[in-house]
Amino acid sequence: MKPILALIFSALFYSSAFAQTIEEKLWAIAKKQYPTDAEMQKYIYDEQKKGYVYMTDVTDQELKHFAENQYPDDYSMQEYVYNEQKADKAYMNIVTDVELKRFAIKQYIKDYSMQKYVYDQQLIAKIFMQRATNATAKDKARKQYPDDYSMQKYIYEQLMN
Repeated sequence: MKPILALIFSALFYSSAFAQTIEEKLWAIAKKQYPTDAEMQKYIYDEQKKGYVYMTDVTDQELKHFAENQYPDDYSMQEYVYNEQKADKAYMNIVTDVELKRFAIKQYIKDYSMQKYVYDQQLIAKIFMQRATNATAKDKARKQYPDDYSMQKYIYEQLMN
């Protein structure tokens, strides 16, 4: 009986100490941002607490680590980055142009938001280059940047001006 009580007591003590440590950390973040504004400190504290609680429940560990690395001391930004990465990861899983997908992943291996951005920019540029009418300018642009449609578009536009 005594070992069970000791175990329960230590679990409660350590979880209470941990919660106090987190609260102190969240208040420290708030006070650092707004050292003289108690109202804003409370707002920041609440936002940080919401972000902290959210991040403890996320399921995609890859994205969680990415968000934590981006903002190690800002839980509300971790939540924001996590959600952006999650949406952009889903987007990158359904894109249809394999060539552009590979290019985007090669540019930003672990950052789904940047992959999405690169993919979208490459797609716009690829469509532009398919519709471009000056064969000589297209050929020069393709030779300079055979794998990068954005740069092909840029070179093409420079040659046309």
